[in-house]
Amino acid sequence: MNEPVSRNIVRAEGRVSGTDRAAHFGHRAVTVWFTGLSGSGKSTLAFALEEALLERGIAAYVLDGDNVRFGLNRDLGFSPEDRTENIRRIGEVCRLFGDAGIVVLTAFISPYATDRDQMRAIHPEGTFVEVYVDTPLDVCEARDPKGLYVKARAGEIPDFSGISAPYEPPPSPEITIDTTQPLDDCIAHLLATLGAAL
Repeated sequence: MNEPVSRNIVRAEGRVSGTDRAAHFGHRAVTVWFTGLSGSGKSTLAFALEEALLERGIAAYVLDGDNVRFGLNRDLGFSPEDRTENIRRIGEVCRLFGDAGIVVLTAFISPYATDRDQMRAIHPEGTFVEVYVDTPLDVCEARDPKGLYVKARAGEIPDFSGISAPYEPPPSPEITIDTTQPLDDCIAHLLATLGAAL
């Protein structure tokens, strides 16, 4: 559903434009969308990049998959339908952050290419940067920081991306990161690649 259910609404327009905010903050608003398997390093990268951006005077904030499920998306599970709704809500939040002039960094498995494509489509041209955290499944399983792969292999977690549910890698992300490399090298690569977008 692309249209709101309510028909008695009118979009309010403020007096501060995106150009005004970019001039105020000294950078553009961008959504940096980290996608990859559980344990691939999405949150680690996002939080380290957030810190590096703030050190450079860039207003940035991380939306982490687990954190969002404690509040905004606490009513959603991990069925395909709930995963799609989870990503739809986050994409809309990212768009609001963009309106506010903030660089928002997301760390979500976001396993379905169609969902990620829809998130790109609701962003202005050039303000959505997809980062594929291309960590092999065996490395993610060896890390298993939350103990989820063990449970998934034992059949205790249904619909687990990469094991009992699909993960669709991005065919043409703006950035691909290999987190078997040192974290500092990954962040340096991200900063260098994002420079033009900001």
